[in-house]
Order: sequence, then C-alpha cells, then structure tokens
Amino acid sequence: MQSGNGKRIVKAGGPDQASNFYYDQYLKLEAVKLLPGEYYVTTRDMVLSTVLGSCVSACIYDFQSGIGGMNHFMLPAGKDNHGAQLPSARFGDSAMEILLREILKRGARRANLVAKVFGGGNVQRTMVTTHIGFQNAKFVKEYLARHQIRILAADLVGFNPRKIHFFPRSGKVLMKKLYVLHNDTIVQREQRYNRMLLMAAKTVA
Repeated sequence: MQSGNGKRIVKAGGPDQASNFYYDQYLKLEAVKLLPGEYYVTTRDMVLSTVLGSCVSACIYDFQSGIGGMNHFMLPAGKDNHGAQLPSARFGDSAMEILLREILKRGARRANLVAKVFGGGNVQRTMVTTHIGFQNAKFVKEYLARHQIRILAADLVGFNPRKIHFFPRSGKVLMKKLYVLHNDTIVQREQRYNRMLLMAAKTVA
C-alpha cells in the first residue's frame, strides 16, 4: 500500500479480508474499501469505507487503544447441508466472530469494545418484517447484546443505501444516505441476496 499521494490499489490479505487500498485525498488518510463479504481490522490511523444496501456493517473498536475494524455481511447466517456454520464473512454469524477475533488478536481488550452499526435498508421495499435488511439489523443487535458489547450509535433499516466512513482510531463514523443512485449496482446486488435467501430457505425446508 502506498501513502502520501499514492493512488496504487493493492490486492493483498487473507480470505475475506478487504484488499482495495487507496489514499483518500479529501480525508488525507490511507483507506480501504470493503466489498460485501469482507472485513478489515487495523491498529493504524486510517479510514474504512463501504456502501450498504440491505447489508449491515458493524464498526467495533477498543475505545482506549483505538484498535478496531469493520465488516460488511450480506445475510444473518449461513449453513451447509449438514447444518454446520459456513466460515465466510458474507454471513453475520461468521463475520462477527471473525471481526471480534481479529480485533482481540491485535491487542484490544474485550471489556473496552464498543460498536456502531449501520445498514439493513429495505432497498427493494419488500415486506418490512421479512426483508433481508430487517433480518440483518435484528441479528447484529441481538449478537452484540449477547456478547455484551455496547452499541454507541446505530442507523438501521429504512429505505435508502448508506455510505460509511469509519475511523477506528477515534471511533468516529461519517454516514451519508444515498437518495439518488447513479447506477444499478446496489439494486442488482439486492436481487442477488433475495435469490440467495430463497435458496437457503429451500435448503432448510
């Protein structure tokens, strides 16, 4: 990764770890863009960014050390044909486990962890209690409560996509709701999630 005026994008990291690095000229910081199914954890002063439709991102950090990270999960849970949890950050159960494990591995203290959560939009405006975003939002709140991690801020559900910039060192989050979409990427992504959810339901049945 190149800092300063560098614009080079580097592909690196392990499975599900975000690898789209760049230098944000406006924020004057090294940055990484998270795609659906990715996470990133850092001890450095940098910004983590993503765009959310029905997906949810949990921004978790140690409020004393500034060690923290963010995920971007697509569905609450994923199981294989034998009912075992799928170890992929596309699914909330694995995404949260991976994020917490990596944050603690870098030296954060569990007692100091706090969270800010975003996303879960009903972008396709389907039935409120059954759409993927509602389920993702419900999952992340229940998961954090179960693990006794306090939620300091939340902007969940609604109808609009969100753009998120998370600064783990300070815990600050900049969020912008997107009222006008310049392309169909998010809508197409949402349609894909609905198909995945339908397939998962058939598998369970």
